[in-house]
Amino acid sequence: MNTKDPRGETSPSQRPRSPRVPVEFALEVEGSTPAGKSFHVKAQAIKISRAGATIILDEEVVVGSVVTLTPPFGRKLEAQVNGAWTDEMDKSRRIGVKLLDTDGWFAE
Repeated sequence: MNTKDPRGETSPSQRPRSPRVPVEFALEVEGSTPAGKSFHVKAQAIKISRAGATIILDEEVVVGSVVTLTPPFGRKLEAQVNGAWTDEMDKSRRIGVKLLDTDGWFAE
């Protein structure tokens, strides 16, 4: 019986560098739509890691754009959108962001 991984030894890990934690808290997101129109909307964080988050919001956002997050704790944070999709189950629009502050969510 062959138990060797068929992907080979050079296959990169799909594990995130820091663990993602399921959360549920409201925050505000500011940015621009693909048409260049500014927006400021209430949103919901559903997963966070030290360096990023998955957020549900009602605006279309372009991958690569920079948004400002205002959580109910701490201070405003700049983040770059690194993914945007519509969830197949609940049809909600979601974005994945990478925080631009190296200290993450809880820096002072």
